[in-house]
Amino acid sequence: MTQPLILGAGPAGCAAAISLAKNGTLATFIDRDEQVGDPLCGGFLSWRTAEQLQNLGVDIHAAGAHRVKRLRLFDGRRTASLDLPHSAYGLSRHALDTAMRGAANKLGVDVQFDEIRGLADGVAHGKIRDWQATSIFLATGKHDVRGQSRPRDAKDATLGLRLRLPATPERHRLIAGAIELHLFEGGYAGIVLQEGGSANFCLAMRKSALARAGGSPQEVFAWLARQSPALAERLDDDWRDVRSDTIGAVPYGWICDTTTPGLFRLGDQAAVIPSLAGEGISIALASGVSAAEHYFEGRSAPDYQRDFARKASKPVRLAKTAWHLAETRLGARAAIALAHIAPSMIATFADLARIEAAPSLAPR
Repeated sequence: MTQPLILGAGPAGCAAAISLAKNGTLATFIDRDEQVGDPLCGGFLSWRTAEQLQNLGVDIHAAGAHRVKRLRLFDGRRTASLDLPHSAYGLSRHALDTAMRGAANKLGVDVQFDEIRGLADGVAHGKIRDWQATSIFLATGKHDVRGQSRPRDAKDATLGLRLRLPATPERHRLIAGAIELHLFEGGYAGIVLQEGGSANFCLAMRKSALARAGGSPQEVFAWLARQSPALAERLDDDWRDVRSDTIGAVPYGWICDTTTPGLFRLGDQAAVIPSLAGEGISIALASGVSAAEHYFEGRSAPDYQRDFARKASKPVRLAKTAWHLAETRLGARAAIALAHIAPSMIATFADLARIEAAPSLAPR
């Protein structure tokens, strides 16, 4: 039997590589980028995610994680603020992925670099060479590999936009210690400080809302600033000097419940939870660990995929419902009111929108 092959050195792929290595198997680990990037999604880590990372041997505090204790909701001039049940964190994907690669490397896992262009019959066709393996862990995040594409047939697709705003004393005063959700018709923006005090400003919005706002990222940010005084404060004037990142047609709510023998689909290739829930990284880590456990137990990839789809169903469905409500004017107002009247309901939502940790990831 060949060594298992892991495609993608993000959180899901690294979780699988670390779990395999802890059980004595060094997988062939491949990523397309030698320099660790800073993907658009995943800059917020819930308290459960922090526990998972700790048990994988990843030190987010050494990586500079910014502690988050409060949730703030905004709907135009309406606001609400409440304490989180436990401390969460803001950490860029660049810092997180670097730390996770380092944890894998300490266990003897080396990352090889190649651009995988297609996948079929136990072979990953790379730009440099073909890679063969009996078991392949597909962890390429939101980027599909030819032959394994996810459906993107939504009539009003969801797009992702992101700004990394520089650290300033004013942004620190406004945002420090909080995760903010700014709700508007057709989407929402999340803002959190990360390592070094920079602010991650990430939007998920419908294509129709993008068109209403003017059609370009620059016009969208200017439109949002006009709609919300709070957002205008946080964007300030220097946002125009910052490059925006975009990703199109994010299939939020999609879950894979079937696969071919030998192909384990992880992370966003297994389930795409709306980022509103703040549990995307947690689900990615859970998928990597679960796939590794199925591999060691001799259970098939289809068994793993069905099992993980079942576990992901409730949190993804709940987050999808909350997302659809939040992107409507009535739903946004209801969320603000609920945060004032029954803040414990927000914490209950956070608990339900996650996958229970496997025993190997349970807090010690």
